[in-house]
Amino acid sequence: MKPNRFSVIGFDSAWTDKPKAPGAVCVIRSNSDGKLIYSEPQLASFAQALDIIHDEQKRTELCLVGIDQPTIVPNLNSLRPVDRIAGSLVSWIGGGVQPANRSKIGMFDDAAPIWKFKEALGAIEDPEAARAASAGLYIMEVFPALALAGLNSAFCDRLKGPRYNPQRRKTFQLTHWHDVIETIRRFGTLAAIEQIEDWCNANRSLPLPRKADQDKLDAMICALVGMHWLTAPREQSMMIGDLESGYMIAPAIDGVHDRIVAKAREIGVPVDGRAQR
Repeated sequence: MKPNRFSVIGFDSAWTDKPKAPGAVCVIRSNSDGKLIYSEPQLASFAQALDIIHDEQKRTELCLVGIDQPTIVPNLNSLRPVDRIAGSLVSWIGGGVQPANRSKIGMFDDAAPIWKFKEALGAIEDPEAARAASAGLYIMEVFPALALAGLNSAFCDRLKGPRYNPQRRKTFQLTHWHDVIETIRRFGTLAAIEQIEDWCNANRSLPLPRKADQDKLDAMICALVGMHWLTAPREQSMMIGDLESGYMIAPAIDGVHDRIVAKAREIGVPVDGRAQR
């Protein structure tokens, strides 16, 4: 008998499959008593992530993978429509959206690891169906930068997005790292994830975070987004785009931002399955 009610796996894939620059995986589980627990984020390649996910399938009936990488990329060049919409908000808060198209060798060409990963995973890609499911393996695309804007209203203002990537030495700010950790602490505590404060305390005390630390942090954010998608009221999340041209799932606790709505209306892309008027 499988004891856990569901497992959410957050996977910051790093987009390519370089042994010296792996991604990271974090797991949040709901056990038979409904309590939420997490497994320490760990560095992982695509193959290692597959092993972790398959192990989680042995523990639970329902398993959702939230991956920080485009999972549907039909366009040969330029950006996907969902990238343009997300970019309208992320650029406003001071970040950026990396274009996803099939011309990016090693990321989205026919031989890219993401397609081999999805094939080996064999998950259903239908976020709305995942919310209604009691069993099965599902996958959905998430974007930590967009998620943070939905989790913390202080980030969702002109040039107020956190600069917490330690690899970008010119823009990285330790106070912003602390702000992201506190956002995770607050959100995780409200969700009653057991002992998440321990992880937050350990990461807040890092004197100089490394890129690997940020990968683990993003994996935690991916897992939190997946948990929120499954458990929170539907109106507190948004699905930008569709399953044909690409999409993203993100929290929208205060409602879908006006910039998202305006850009979606401009280029004719649905938000939450509806055309914007």
